[in-house]
Amino acid sequence: MNEPYRPPTRYDSVFWVETEKIQPNPYQPRREFDEERLKSLAESIRQYGILQPLTVTRIENRKEDGGLASRYELIAGERRLRAAKLIGLREVPVVIREGDEGGKMKLELAIIENLQREDLNAIDRARALAQLAKEFGLSHAEIGAKIGRSREYVSNSIRLLILPEHIQQAVVGKELSEGHARALLMVNDKPEERDTLFREIVLKKSSVRMVEQAVRRIAQDKIRKHDKTPEMMELEKSLTETLGTRVVIESRPNGGRVLIEFFSPEDLSNIVSALAVREADTQDAEKGGTADAGSTGAGAAPLAPPAGTKPDDGNEGENLYSVKNFSV
Repeated sequence: MNEPYRPPTRYDSVFWVETEKIQPNPYQPRREFDEERLKSLAESIRQYGILQPLTVTRIENRKEDGGLASRYELIAGERRLRAAKLIGLREVPVVIREGDEGGKMKLELAIIENLQREDLNAIDRARALAQLAKEFGLSHAEIGAKIGRSREYVSNSIRLLILPEHIQQAVVGKELSEGHARALLMVNDKPEERDTLFREIVLKKSSVRMVEQAVRRIAQDKIRKHDKTPEMMELEKSLTETLGTRVVIESRPNGGRVLIEFFSPEDLSNIVSALAVREADTQDAEKGGTADAGSTGAGAAPLAPPAGTKPDDGNEGENLYSVKNFSV
């Protein structure tokens, strides 16, 4: 029986190994494998074969009869191995690497291969780089030298892991880009503001530039925080929750102003509608004789009057919270 055609490769020592004898790499940095892309790769392998051999290490186990049984552990090529199994290939071409570094070598090679393909998501890459640093005692500069990147690149990548799990998963799921995640890192010490920005990114598809601008404004607000009373800060929080967007109240020597962010005409329409609902709720409460600062819609505190406005004494209760006193 003739052997099946096996395309030549540029490797000198290529061996054919049964797929069932190859174990996954425990140091594989990639955690997510796109099923559709795997099927596409499998179809390509069905037509053209595996053009680039997998890289493995060989592990010898002594059998009960004194002989040796070989098994193999994958270093690089897990997508090719998975695709080969999808179409039922019994054997795959491999290059066997020898060395004494064990896990360290496997992890380094797996990271390098995936980085060269440039499709490893930012969180999986960060976890792999952190694993190199933690398990093998490498500095960020040493890791950078091994993967052809700067120390700063390695440090900034690993810092993504201090974000909460739900934000990390959003990066893995491609709801957020790495740029969005890096911007959120700058307000990670402000969980409320960070989570508000996170929701805006997911729901409103905010660009990285918009998020960076919002982060800068939050940093500026921090400088001005000492001018705000606890009541004013609570009002900011209440308005942010009610309007579904970030609200900032700025104090000035003679009054102040309320800043309401929006990112599209639809956002602006929703904000105006929310303000109108608050106005209607206030008027209904007044007609019922129960107008009260704590009942101005959704449990939120009342809106403050605009800068420089002094309501007439006789009409204070009627005009103080009226939406007509505000411009957007």
